[in-house]
Amino acid sequence: MVSAVEFKEGLIFVDEHNQIVQVLTYQHHRKSQARAVVRVKLRNLDTGSVIETSYRPEDKFKEVQVEKRPKVYMYSDASMAYFMDSENYEQVGVPLEKLGEQSKLLVEDMQVEGLYLDGRFFNILLPSSVVLEVVETVPGVKGDSVSNVTKPAKLSSGIEIKVPLFVNAGDKIKVDTRTLEYVGRV
Repeated sequence: MVSAVEFKEGLIFVDEHNQIVQVLTYQHHRKSQARAVVRVKLRNLDTGSVIETSYRPEDKFKEVQVEKRPKVYMYSDASMAYFMDSENYEQVGVPLEKLGEQSKLLVEDMQVEGLYLDGRFFNILLPSSVVLEVVETVPGVKGDSVSNVTKPAKLSSGIEIKVPLFVNAGDKIKVDTRTLEYVGRV
């Protein structure tokens, strides 16, 4: 059993609705005289949906022991993403809707981890960040690099995120796979 105050990013557990979820982010929060709570952003590993909720610190959950095996992303079609097991070269498909936003970050030959529960493959874990190329963005204004101003940029995978003004088309940037935010230039 794991309590809400013991949450850490990447932890997989069974929630109060009997669903297998993974902790994406968490924050311990206490307002003056109010009772402390743990605010959590969770990904449902069966459906791929992301939810935000809060728990009391004393809430306890069953931690799920999953087996992780290395996989390589191969390709996607209209409804499925296909991965090859690095150990036995077996190919498995995952519905794109189950991957959710993660599917937009997949790059050919990307190393991921396959999650197995009771010997059954049920989802993947992306690395914490991925390197993508900026395909299209508006040019930055010279001298405006000191402030925290951002602009939209379209990446090689098709997603659009906010980047600092000094990032230009053709630059390779690192993107956080959990939050879909700019991390830095490569």
